[in-house]
Amino acid sequence: MESNFSTMGVKLNAVLERYVVGKDLDTSQKLIGASFAVVTKGRPIIECSAGRIDLNDAGRRFDSKSFNYIASLTKLITITCIMQLVERGTLPLDEDVRTTIPELGTMQILRGFDGDKPILEDNTKPITLRMLLTHVVGLGYDIPDPDLIKWSNHVGRTARNLDWSKEGFTVPFKFTPGEGWWYGTAIDWAALLLESATGQTLGQYMQANIFHPLGMKDTTFWPGKDFDDRFVAYTSRGGDGELEVVPPPVDKDSDHPLESGGAGLFSTAHDYSTFMKAFIGGELLKQETMDEMFRPQLDDVQRAMLHEVVYKPGSHEGFAPEFPEGLKIDHGLAGLMNLEDVPGKRAKGSMTWSGFCNSRWWIDRTNGIGAVLFTNVQPFGDTVVKKLYDELERCVYENLEIPS
Repeated sequence: MESNFSTMGVKLNAVLERYVVGKDLDTSQKLIGASFAVVTKGRPIIECSAGRIDLNDAGRRFDSKSFNYIASLTKLITITCIMQLVERGTLPLDEDVRTTIPELGTMQILRGFDGDKPILEDNTKPITLRMLLTHVVGLGYDIPDPDLIKWSNHVGRTARNLDWSKEGFTVPFKFTPGEGWWYGTAIDWAALLLESATGQTLGQYMQANIFHPLGMKDTTFWPGKDFDDRFVAYTSRGGDGELEVVPPPVDKDSDHPLESGGAGLFSTAHDYSTFMKAFIGGELLKQETMDEMFRPQLDDVQRAMLHEVVYKPGSHEGFAPEFPEGLKIDHGLAGLMNLEDVPGKRAKGSMTWSGFCNSRWWIDRTNGIGAVLFTNVQPFGDTVVKKLYDELERCVYENLEIPS
């Protein structure tokens, strides 16, 4: 099996090459480029790449140092930082945080509409850091949510979550905090707890405790012009399956008020896999902290809503295309968890998450392995990425020595 592992990179590269645009510039059912990295305990990181970073420039190859907007892949790094503070006793997981973050104390619950008028109810339930990390507090992202857009329009709100501001993160709860599962701005508010506790910005804390110690020089909230020569173009797939280059969903050069702990980082596959190797290897958090992060956190009501949201038509390909529909899932402190083995792929108890531009990762602690796919295509839940990700994962496990 060791010989299989040593040739894994060759096989993974071959998979990637089949999915990227070639010399003929045929973009149908293709990606402009992608990088994939595999990290395991006791072995070097395997980095594989194929394609280009811009549809119209074949000379700019997509590799592990290509610079990408990673969107919600930010969350795992943010949560790791937060859990370091939990370990130190600086941040409590289960105390009400509404006095620390006053905005969380004034948010109301959106119960529906009377015509166009929102029906709002005051919240009296506590909000804890654990609730924020597991997305059971009821906060959503406004841009894809018709109810939150309708509420915004009624109250004259013009801010949006991608503004990376408190106003953009402030929306009403979708339900009474703790009584469901909904994906949105919760990690952004958790990051503000970190800033309040440390007196540092999120980026300053990450630099001192993650980026500098690990030598991650290409991960930042503020890329400016420094990375333009290797910045991956944003692409979108139309109904005909073809790609086109599109404007970015966020302006990397903007002077945004906050550093978004939920979706604000730019990085490379090399840097992210370096982080993942340290994370898996126990360099960043204690064993007991990792055990808690990988423990299913939801009650029956929350879990039922998670299943409803993730397996809803149109959502499955984005949240968890690697899971057979109906596979039992839960949420840990940092991502989705599969509560059953996935045949030919990851073991029960693994964790995963994805980003708006369809980059994604998984961590399988049982087998001591993690992997991350970097690409840049919209809309979220791209079916080509779904097929590619499936092939890559199957290739990994076919060539990995799994202890009996």
